[in-house]
Parts: sequence; C-alpha cells; structure tokens
Amino acid sequence: MESEEMLAGGLTEPRPATPEIQEIANKVKPQLEEKTKKTYEKFEAIIYRSQVVAGTNYYIKVHVGGNSYVHIIVFQNLPQLNEPLKLIGYQVDKTKDDELTGF
Repeated sequence: MESEEMLAGGLTEPRPATPEIQEIANKVKPQLEEKTKKTYEKFEAIIYRSQVVAGTNYYIKVHVGGNSYVHIIVFQNLPQLNEPLKLIGYQVDKTKDDELTGF
C-alpha cells in the first residue's frame, strides 16, 4: 500500500478501490459467503478505508449486484507473519449511499 500519514488506529478517508483492494476482497469472498449463506455473482470493490493496527484493517464497500452492497472488514497481519487475510466483520443490506464507517 502507498504510505500515508495518519495516526495508528485512525481510519483513512474513503478512497476508490484499487486492484490490490479488489484482490483482498476476492480472497475473503468465500468467508463472507459462508457466514451469510449467500453466493455473490458480482463482487466489485468500490471504495475502501484502512486502519493501521498490529497489521491493517481494510474497510471495503463491495457492490454485489443491483442496488445491493455489503461492507466488509478484512484484517491483514504484519507481512513478516505471512498469515492469510481474515474477514473480521461485515454488514449486509447496504446501499451505494451508505457511509463506509468503522463498525
């Protein structure tokens, strides 16, 4: 990720999703589908925010078709630990206009 000046624990401002963010979303899609008991044909990351913790939390708004969106939180541990991405939170039934906030 690009370097950004921010305090640890604070969320960045929302920004357009990048190919890297889409890849992160794609990697946790099966975890979300298991938790929601749904299959998402469309899974397009739209915007994201990040939060530096002992690793990074990514808050991602994902378009899942029609007027439907989900908000997901993905934890990426410190690179040297080489651990898989983990879905740590999600909100369903969101809209395009719902603000992407910490939850």
